[in-house]
Amino acid sequence: MKARVTVMPKTGVLDPQGKAIGHALASLGFAGVGEVRAGKVIELDLAETDPARAKAEAEEMARRLLANTVIESFRVELV
Repeated sequence: MKARVTVMPKTGVLDPQGKAIGHALASLGFAGVGEVRAGKVIELDLAETDPARAKAEAEEMARRLLANTVIESFRVELV
């Protein structure tokens, strides 16, 4: 079973990478772009076959390692 973990900075947390991307897009002529937030996507290939357990396992991985839950939020989806 495959799981996708999306990790993003929490609202209110400074995102210098997002700011840099936003400035670069503006300098390339993309004036209609508002705030940009940059995160990461991690895809996991899990041995678990039960969807509920696979999602719970991926959420535990995100809480313990993949996301810094003080400054980042995460979302897990099975794909």
